[in-house]
Amino acid sequence: MKHAISLPRRRALAAGVLTAFALMAQPSFAAVDVVLAIGGQPDALDPYNTNTTLTQALLKNFYQGLYGFDKDLNIVPVLAESHTVSKDGLTYDFKLRQGVKFHDGTPFNAEAVKATLERAVNPENKLARHNQFNRIAKVDATGPFAVRITLKEPFAPFINSLAHPSAGMISAAALKKYGNKDIGFNPVGTGPFVFVEWKQTDFVKMKKFDGYWRKGYPKVDTVTWKPVLENNTRAAMLQTGEADFATPLPYEQAGELQKNPKLTVVTAPSIITRYVSFNMLQKPFDDLRVRQAINYAINKEALAKVAFSGFAFPAQGVVPQGVRYAHKMDPHPYDPKKARELLKEAGYPNGFESVLWSAYTTTTAQKTIQFLQQQFSQVGIKVTVQALEPGQRTEWVQTAPDPKTAKVRMYYAGWSASTGEADWALRPLLSTEAWPPKLNNTAYYSSKVVDDAIAGALRSVDEKEKTELYRKAQEQIMKDLPWAPLVTEQSIYATSKRLSGVYVMPDGNVNMDEIAVSK
Repeated sequence: MKHAISLPRRRALAAGVLTAFALMAQPSFAAVDVVLAIGGQPDALDPYNTNTTLTQALLKNFYQGLYGFDKDLNIVPVLAESHTVSKDGLTYDFKLRQGVKFHDGTPFNAEAVKATLERAVNPENKLARHNQFNRIAKVDATGPFAVRITLKEPFAPFINSLAHPSAGMISAAALKKYGNKDIGFNPVGTGPFVFVEWKQTDFVKMKKFDGYWRKGYPKVDTVTWKPVLENNTRAAMLQTGEADFATPLPYEQAGELQKNPKLTVVTAPSIITRYVSFNMLQKPFDDLRVRQAINYAINKEALAKVAFSGFAFPAQGVVPQGVRYAHKMDPHPYDPKKARELLKEAGYPNGFESVLWSAYTTTTAQKTIQFLQQQFSQVGIKVTVQALEPGQRTEWVQTAPDPKTAKVRMYYAGWSASTGEADWALRPLLSTEAWPPKLNNTAYYSSKVVDDAIAGALRSVDEKEKTELYRKAQEQIMKDLPWAPLVTEQSIYATSKRLSGVYVMPDGNVNMDEIAVSK
């Protein structure tokens, strides 16, 4: 005999069942999300197709390389356990870490290394980091977890290049699925976090990779990287608790933020140098006297105080101290009278008009170009200033197809040698092979002395010889002055007291390998 159940009782039972299922579905702890407020927008999600340190910092959480850098820029093994080098410096044999999986579940192995690096060296793929790897002749899988890389010529900083964040290993299956271009929107690596969503001007969301090979990591569930271009807004997000971490901090607010008991403010040395390049293919910048005049026209001490609130100092050459083989040189003194004399000698007694672009839209960058505009006006140089959006920067500067018609004139930018040595401070910016669209020689500078010195240093394994060659290159650059070196800045960032394991490296990269949140 069936017993009827009253409607109120049926509703009560149904509600009880739903409650039970809801309780079963809930995790035993609240999900932990960390928000990082950053001073720029990522321009790609492909480590081989970006030249920005900030984008590489974000991508390190999806991708890992055979090697990496610790907080002092020492090389450490990551996906490679070890390597050996032939006596002629051409052959590198790598033993790979086993038991590592990509985010799509496929295994990390020699075939993945081969597929990743063969894509990087193929010029038809037109990747931004091609020149970093173009000395690779071939990549062979000599076993399931063994790889042999043969170079075209000896390349002393090769392991440094493999430790750079751009050398992340990509799933071979993902490369096949998405292709050369769309992999930039669908990152699949071996890193601690899995890609969730990218809204280009708003955020990049990532979540914990449950199959990560480092057991017990990561220690947070999700991380949101939020581009916040305005300095004061980043600081405010820290103060209100909307962000757990912010970089770079507005220099002028460092003291105020230090008073907040919920925040930790960190100041550290960096290898980030800011400079203005001059398009030497165009008048009046083809005249050395004009370039000298501009260098004399800039009060770099005042710039460090006005735009960087004292958290910077005049650049001591083209390669900052802290980078291996950096040669320390005195900056040009501030001498507007000398600047005017040189302009007169060059045929510009009343100065000239030009444009000054900034590679960044941050508040600090805006202050810098406005300060330079004022300095130049005092010697008769009238410049229109513009801070470029990422798309403009890419189209107008980085991918300009013809050097003769490139619109860039004076260009405010910055660089850090993320390989930790002078090659990557010089070759991408000041060698003839680095003219856009290949790399970032926005001065279109060409010097046989510099090119030969760099090439010789890359082949040499003798420390004294390398030091002398890099010194020769740097001294020649300062004679030719394709740039006005400005300042080397300090890194300044802040974290909430609940956050640990996140820090800014000397090259401006953000490391969060040990990220954790206290309860």
